[in-house]
Amino acid sequence: MARPDGTPEPEATAPPNAMMEPEATGRMDATPEVSEDAPRLRILRAGLTPYPDALAWQDRLLADRQAGLIPDTLLLLQHPPTFTYGARPRPEHLLASPEELDRLGIGVHHVRRGGDITYHGPGQVVGYAFVDLAARKLGVHPYVRGLEETIIQALRPFGIAGERSAGQTGVWVGAEKIAAIGVEVKRWVTRHGFALNVNPDLSHFGLIVPCGIADKGVTSMERLLGAAPPMAEVEEALVAAFRAVFGYE
Repeated sequence: MARPDGTPEPEATAPPNAMMEPEATGRMDATPEVSEDAPRLRILRAGLTPYPDALAWQDRLLADRQAGLIPDTLLLLQHPPTFTYGARPRPEHLLASPEELDRLGIGVHHVRRGGDITYHGPGQVVGYAFVDLAARKLGVHPYVRGLEETIIQALRPFGIAGERSAGQTGVWVGAEKIAAIGVEVKRWVTRHGFALNVNPDLSHFGLIVPCGIADKGVTSMERLLGAAPPMAEVEEALVAAFRAVFGYE
């Protein structure tokens, strides 16, 4: 991506003194310790929010964080049924016809996060994080690994053992994906984030090739546990894990 003057944004390289990137299949052992001067994290909860409204809200939060008007922020919400294409779209990975999408009330949006096509819908906790990576001395890839670790830690209290899959971003339980991750970084501040399946309508994933991965399935906390945990408890687990992994107060 480019700045208005045409020079490229430094999205693919790490800032000075960035943490070393851990292996995708390993634990994130470089988790910052919380100290007395640990940075503050603001938490916002919005409930069910139309995707275009959330995208506009992301624009405002990104600009405010870049300007130093707000601290690092984690926005938690849900969306009505929505498919989003990332920065490397493959139109053939949308399997449903426009007529079927209209009948089901599923919107389609193109955004600038990493990855291919994914699904958002009710019953899925979506976390949009606005983190100043330069201030945290954190590289892009370690940040993504940290988002994976956040979800892995958040699942443990519910008895679910999430794990990484070599070469594939996200969190998995066996051969099924339970959480997708896609981020964008502009002037070293992140946007977009993660989506954790609590109890969404999994049949909607059958209308796409999720994240462009055709040979693996999708699962949810409800499917694994037999019943969905309260959404508020899942959100609290995610907030606690995000604070622990990234060293917030």
